[in-house]
Amino acid sequence: MSKVGSAGNVIAAVCSFFWPGLGQLVQGRVMAAFLFFAFTGACYGVGAILFFPLFIALPLHLWSIVNAARYTRGD
Repeated sequence: MSKVGSAGNVIAAVCSFFWPGLGQLVQGRVMAAFLFFAFTGACYGVGAILFFPLFIALPLHLWSIVNAARYTRGD
């Protein structure tokens, strides 16, 4: 069972720092990875044109990092 703060969770959090959803993918959570990547990526993409979506993208990106770091497998 993965514990919060384990080496795997730290690696996953670092992965999510660079690419939202990548940490969830490293942990084997494909649906969560896709959702974090799609929504955060879309907000960053639209935020490049309009400034407002960045206020949504940044908290989503942070949530992706924290979610990867605090994940515990419920076996």
